[in-house]
Amino acid sequence: MKRTYIILLLTAVILSACGPQAGSGDYSDLEFGTSADPDAWVRVGAGEFYEGQFDHETMVDYDYEIMVNNVTNAQYAEYLNLVMESGGVEIAEYIGLSIQMEDVDLENDAQGIVGDYPGDAFHGYNHEVEILAGIRLHMPVEAEGLGIALDGNEYRPLPGLENHPMTAVTWFGALAYCEFNGGRLPSEIEWEKAARGADRRPYPWGYGISESNANYYHSDDPFDGLNAGSGGTTPIGFFNGQAYAGFQTSDSQSPYGLNDMAGNVWQWTGDVYENTHLRYMRGGSLASYAHDLRIWTRNSAGPDYFSPNVGFRCVRDPMD
Repeated sequence: MKRTYIILLLTAVILSACGPQAGSGDYSDLEFGTSADPDAWVRVGAGEFYEGQFDHETMVDYDYEIMVNNVTNAQYAEYLNLVMESGGVEIAEYIGLSIQMEDVDLENDAQGIVGDYPGDAFHGYNHEVEILAGIRLHMPVEAEGLGIALDGNEYRPLPGLENHPMTAVTWFGALAYCEFNGGRLPSEIEWEKAARGADRRPYPWGYGISESNANYYHSDDPFDGLNAGSGGTTPIGFFNGQAYAGFQTSDSQSPYGLNDMAGNVWQWTGDVYENTHLRYMRGGSLASYAHDLRIWTRNSAGPDYFSPNVGFRCVRDPMD
């Protein structure tokens, strides 16, 4: 027997709009360069926009910057190597999903990247789970759909997945990445304004959707046949108007020039709401049906949830 951590099992909210799950698959023959810059940010100016399905006029009274693309496997691997060396996170053994961890004896358990979290205010509301200060799971060491792997003492992206979105990361792991890089996870309002712009469009690129716009369930892109037909992620900025292996894409950026604000992976947002431990995601994923890629669609899960269909991007205060 050895002394280690056990993570108490929490039944996460089922991502009902996600459909089938996807794994990492074989990407070796599908390395398409998209010229998307993973380090690019764009400024979103203060002002009103139409929020939600019923176009509620909402004011955002400050400027902010948001990543043009979702965080990639290469970016997250580089971050992990830095914080593991400094002791900011560590590898510990765990069972299940984590809200609380206790020091107990166990054998034959999985490993995950864990780090400290300061905890949330608790109000005792129905079904609310208390999240105390302590160690939280950031990501599993091995999981379906994970695009990075330990190579000796360093993390590296899997071949062909360098510029694919980082997945199988919990809300805690996404938040830690953004904070390490001087930012934060976007609020739902910040995310939606950046996705929609100033008009009433239901999708980031406009008023309709086709297979050329985004990676969603059976959208027939070149990655759709991976993982026994459940599909795989596309590289950042794939839907840019170019053709890949005979598949013609449309330029599907948001009005602010953001890529992949619908489809490919759900995106964690940063709001911590009173009376619930749940965190919210936006954008839909490769396993979502087309109607779930509309800008106002939300999904939720506990902050310890990880999935091959969930990633994130960061926001920050303007640099100038």
